Formats: sequence, C-alpha cells, structure tokens
Amino acid sequence: MSTKTAGHRYRKRPRLPDLAHQLAIFVASVILLTYVLAPFAWLVSSSFQTEAEIVSVPPHWIPHEPTLENFDAIFFYGQEEVTYESRSTVDPASGGYIPSTAKDLLPAMWNSFKVAIAVVILNLLVGVPAAYAMAKIRFKGRNASVYTILTTRVIPDIALVVPFFLVIKNLGLLDSLWALILTYLAITVPFTVFILVGYFESLPDDLDKAARIDGCSRFQALIRVFIPLAVPSLVAVVLFTFLTSWNEFLLALMFTQTQAAQTLPIIVASFTSDFTISFSFINAAGVVAVIPPVIVALMFERYIVSGLTAGAVKG
Repeated sequence: MSTKTAGHRYRKRPRLPDLAHQLAIFVASVILLTYVLAPFAWLVSSSFQTEAEIVSVPPHWIPHEPTLENFDAIFFYGQEEVTYESRSTVDPASGGYIPSTAKDLLPAMWNSFKVAIAVVILNLLVGVPAAYAMAKIRFKGRNASVYTILTTRVIPDIALVVPFFLVIKNLGLLDSLWALILTYLAITVPFTVFILVGYFESLPDDLDKAARIDGCSRFQALIRVFIPLAVPSLVAVVLFTFLTSWNEFLLALMFTQTQAAQTLPIIVASFTSDFTISFSFINAAGVVAVIPPVIVALMFERYIVSGLTAGAVKG
C-alpha cells in the first residue's frame, strides 16, 4: 500500500521542464499585459495630474497631488469666450489651462454615440439578411456577390475619400451626421456579411428546410431560427461596428466642418492645435472618450472570441 502511495505521489510531482515551461508562460503573460495595459494606466494616471507633474523627470505613475480640474473643465466648462489675451495669463504648467474647444467635447461625444448607434442598427438591417441569403439561398452570381463584397474591404479607406466626398456632396449631406452614417455603413457592412456568411454556412441546411416545411417564409426562418443561433456572431458584429464608428477619424475630418456635426476624435484632435497644448487635459478627454467602448466591450466580453471564430471550422 505504501509503495502504491509513494508511486502515486511520485507521478504527481511536477517535473523541472514543466515548471520551466509554466514559468516562461507566466513571464511572457506579465510582459504582454504590461505592454498592453501600461499606456492605458498612464492615460488614467496623468489625467489626474497637473501639467508640471506630467512633464516631470523622472515621471511618476501615482499623482503626488491628484486634481479633478481637467474633468471639471470637461463637464462644467463655462461659456465665456476664450482669447489669446485671456489665456496668456494662465500658466499651462499649473494645470488650469483650458482649451477653447473644451465645451465641445460632450456634444461631440453625443454625436459619436448617435452615429455609432445608427450605424449598428442599419448595419444589422442590411447585413444580416444579405448574409443569410448568400449562405442559404442558391442563386446565380452568389459566389461573385460574396467575393465582390469582400473585395471592397481590401481597398484602403483613404482611396475611397474622393468618391465618398463626391457622393455625399451630390446628396447634399456634407457637414451632417448622415454623411458619416452612410460612409461608415459602406465600411462595416462587408465585414458583417463576411462574419455572418461563415456562421450561417456552418449551420445545417436541414434547419432551413425544416423551417420551410413548417410553413415559415425565408424571413420567418431567419428571424425565428437563424438569428437566435447567431447571437455570438451578431454581438461580435455589433462591437466591431460600434468601435469602428466611435473611433473613425479620417472620414469625419473630411465630411464635417462645424461643431454641430463633428465627432469625438475630431474634437480631441483639435486640442493639439490650440495656442498651447495641455497634455493633462488631453489625457482627461481621452479617459472620457474610452469609457463608452470599454463598457460595451465588458458587457459583451464573453461573446467576442466565440463570435469572431464562429463558422471558422466546419464539421
């Protein structure tokens, strides 16, 4: 009995190569996490620092004198006119410097939110039926349609600026949120179709046939059978669409000129073109800007990996 117990304990004892392998994985994970999270940690930390603390040498991660002045400037900024003369008396190193466009940050965030929500909804309304049709309906030109849609994602966005601009101008939509909504749909719908076609094709055709035998139309089969099964992929599509619309800069810069239509990335970028650059205020604005996408990602985190890999392997 004692021999068996000793043998059992011997087999349980980890070997040196296994320990070295686990240690290497642990060290690599720590390095990767540090590389990924360090910039975000510095962004949050510096948003509570004054300008003098941010530029101090050596830099420090924990603010010596935490301040909320940067966030006060975002949420409680006055409507008084800011000129060069009035700002020349302010020392940027004190942390009290306020960019002239500070009052536009929250309206721009609201614009970004409206654009992102509209793009998500319209993207699903267009992309889901298209993906279902290409995956489950056999028609002439089906493969050509799939490849044509996917080919549009190979073209860099900057190459589409001039065609987009001419279309938006002829439609009379320049400097409006609809200009951004339409152009973002052109960017996100191909990705939606690509993800959902692969997922719908991985589902058995017998589901579609059974729904049709039970009296469902194509639309009813999509709504009652395939959409409930495609929730992980739909969540991945929603996240991609929302984040793309929220973060997009180039097209928003080209198609909007006034504060009424400008989105968050444009306003944040304007903070760097003022009379004086306040890094502490810019970092506070960055913290405010990343809160909505972080919340959305955390809400649907468990669907992200499964949604992006759904339909990748058939069998």
